[in-house]
Amino acid sequence: MAKPSGGYHHAHYDFGSGFCVFNDLVLAGRTLLDSGAVSRVLIFDCDVHQGDGTATLCQDDDALISCSLHCERNFPARKAQSDVDIPLENRLDDAQYLATVNSVLPWLLNLYRPDLVLYDAGVDVHQADALGYLDLSEQGIYQRDRAVMAHCRAQQIPVAAVIGGGYAKDHQHLVPRHQQLFLAARDALEESD
Repeated sequence: MAKPSGGYHHAHYDFGSGFCVFNDLVLAGRTLLDSGAVSRVLIFDCDVHQGDGTATLCQDDDALISCSLHCERNFPARKAQSDVDIPLENRLDDAQYLATVNSVLPWLLNLYRPDLVLYDAGVDVHQADALGYLDLSEQGIYQRDRAVMAHCRAQQIPVAAVIGGGYAKDHQHLVPRHQQLFLAARDALEESD
């Protein structure tokens, strides 16, 4: 499942930050946990910026696990402590990024055994993003999204995804980057039929 916006991972309990007012990832996870629908949720945050609000809101909550893959030298300047932080070097390319996802996500799924993964599919990892500093191509973003879905599917864990950050003055350049999540979801569904 994907929704057309979201990933407001900089919002904290009592203040907003970085264009984020409400932390939709934590609110969704907490709502599902409180309803009894799930007993553990993994927030897998692949936005280029560290999800500092998510990290803070998930502290001291064993049922709501936060993992942030982010560009180390980028906003926010002061990082919060996620359950798992994966700081990445500037200009990391498709192959290096995918190798990281392909080693980290299976490990997380085995370690925490979540009932649901909330996936922040930030496209500000793109090489031309105005606020990014990583070096992924559109194909790299697609491969990342497919890898996330494949790893979760292999362990029969549902995924709910949001298209996180992405910054460009011309939206004609931004839309194809966001589209990769929907293409990856379509292809994953077709593959499962």
